[in-house]
Amino acid sequence: MLCILLGVLALHLLVFILLIVSTASNEKGHSDLWYSCLSEPKAYSCSQASNEDWIQAVQALMILAVVFCFVSLLAFAYQLFRLFKGGRFYFTSIFQILASVFVMCAAIIYTVMRPSNGKGFGYSYVLAWVLCLFFIVLPPLNARCS
Repeated sequence: MLCILLGVLALHLLVFILLIVSTASNEKGHSDLWYSCLSEPKAYSCSQASNEDWIQAVQALMILAVVFCFVSLLAFAYQLFRLFKGGRFYFTSIFQILASVFVMCAAIIYTVMRPSNGKGFGYSYVLAWVLCLFFIVLPPLNARCS
């Protein structure tokens, strides 16, 4: 049982770190949430992301996902030591599901609204979709920890 709890705690930490990386990364030659960077043969230049409403919505949703994931991590750690034996991790699961919804909505908005200028999406976009899968797996794992 201790191995399962430590594994779920490690998975919570991994998801939180990957979510921060996905949200805050700046990729060379790609447009991301915060900057649009161009790499030329002898120069590298970055400019702010556009001030359009959709990119600000994506930024806000990803920040909310980081906050809810962090609260979920804290709630899991608190419930791990304070919950009576046989109790359920509903509070943690609710915050994980909310973080999942925010990441999924942000990725969908980014997919639909991003102008296609021949550039690829980059690793942070792929990482956001992979995190959606992790967020789907975590709540049932939290339920098994009781």
